[in-house]
Amino acid sequence: FPTAMHIAAGRELHDSLIPALAHLRDAIAAKAAEYNDVIKVGRTHMMDAVPLTIGQEFGAYVHQLNENIAAIETCLPKVYELAIGGTAVGTGLNTHPQFADAVAAKIAELTGLPFVSAENKFAALAAHDALVLTSGALKTCAATLMKIGNDFRLLGSGPRNGIGELQLPANEPGSSIMPGKVNPTQSEAITMVAAQVMGNDVAINIGGATGHLQLNVFKPLIIYNLLQSIRLIADASVSFADRCVAGTEVLTDQVQDYLDRNLMVVTALNPHIGYDNAAKAAKKAHAEGSTLKEAVVGLGFLSAEAFDQYVNPADMLGPNV
Repeated sequence: FPTAMHIAAGRELHDSLIPALAHLRDAIAAKAAEYNDVIKVGRTHMMDAVPLTIGQEFGAYVHQLNENIAAIETCLPKVYELAIGGTAVGTGLNTHPQFADAVAAKIAELTGLPFVSAENKFAALAAHDALVLTSGALKTCAATLMKIGNDFRLLGSGPRNGIGELQLPANEPGSSIMPGKVNPTQSEAITMVAAQVMGNDVAINIGGATGHLQLNVFKPLIIYNLLQSIRLIADASVSFADRCVAGTEVLTDQVQDYLDRNLMVVTALNPHIGYDNAAKAAKKAHAEGSTLKEAVVGLGFLSAEAFDQYVNPADMLGPNV
């Protein structure tokens, strides 16, 4: 059974999960490239912040997914170690000395994956640290998917009273109560998957910690939850890529309108009028409903020409001092 656990986990990770995450990464990377140079308002603490580009924003998701894939790949060599030949407690009693290596080699031949005999059969039977570690990588991946799913539905909220920077695909248009309402169902699905995977990780950790003496008897719990996590993430990643990311459009007019009204571009004036004066200008513009330029000029901090010279969102996208 412990050998079957590792074969199942190794194949699902290699053949299903990693390709699915790569598919999602590539879909987001394509969308980032499509809108690479579109400048938008950044948001921190759910409040307006300095600008960045769509390419930079989506590029962060791509990087996170690359890191997730790398973390899962790091787990694979230990998953490929098989307990076969350890028999009851890890001594290998009643087996031929070459049995474990021979069987592992045959399994590797049949699966095309580099399965080997576990270095320490006692640990392979009494504990399942490799699978606990793998579940931790899946939990981290779930955290990434939770963020991406939530960001998409926040940026796509509306259509008239939300942020409305993204137009998400209308996969299931209409509500049982509100005609014409379109809900972000793919975001909702992938965030529910993420929550389930996080819960599964707790169960797997408890299972891994309950390997009393020479045999961990929580093996069914560990592998059931691990395989469920792998399959959920894989299925949700492909679905989110194909049914959400691929069809998402950036509403550039809305993005530009927010950028034009963003008071936080005042940050570019810190080196020229000082932090305190920049804060006064932003507060004045907000209180009076004026533009930042009108506030700065009205307070006598800069001329209109100097303001235009210093405040350019395109110059605020990287180190510039």
